[in-house]
Amino acid sequence: MIEVARPIEQQVIPLEDTVVKIYRSAKVVKGGRRFHFEALVVVGDRSGTVGIGYGKANEVPAAVEKGIKDAKKNLVRVALEGGTIPHPVIGKFGATKIILVPASPGTGVKAGLSARAVLEYAGIRDVLTKIYGSTSAKNVVKATMQALLKLRSRQMVEEIRQVSLFGDHSGQTQEGTNVQPSDHSDSRAAS
Repeated sequence: MIEVARPIEQQVIPLEDTVVKIYRSAKVVKGGRRFHFEALVVVGDRSGTVGIGYGKANEVPAAVEKGIKDAKKNLVRVALEGGTIPHPVIGKFGATKIILVPASPGTGVKAGLSARAVLEYAGIRDVLTKIYGSTSAKNVVKATMQALLKLRSRQMVEEIRQVSLFGDHSGQTQEGTNVQPSDHSDSRAAS
């Protein structure tokens, strides 16, 4: 059986990274406030591999570097169909729920900043999204990753179910054809 998460071994693949959000936290001490920073980062190769990371440090550049390092440890492969996703999917994390719907070519990534970063670095060029609940960047990024991990390509479904979805469908009705009621339905109605 195929695993839900498909981790990628760290190999030599050209990865791009972007900072989704920088958080500043303050600790109040006797002499004033001491700040430290957290960075939410997305890395990906724009062709099906994406990862998210979170880094904390006393300075922004160090937090970003730690976030990139963490994201490279959490790389996963997602199922794509051309420039979009194979089917509609829902991802949830905390109080955030995101719905991803495949779109026709030329639509673009219709998403907010946080979800857009994950989707674009995963290599998705056409998708529609809707977020319900919390719109916190951390939750949206994690919910988007959860949704992407639920995606299944046609080949993956065939392997899991042990059937051929492209096989001979003789004897079965095709979509859009009229189906005549059988004689069995009449006999049940008469009794």
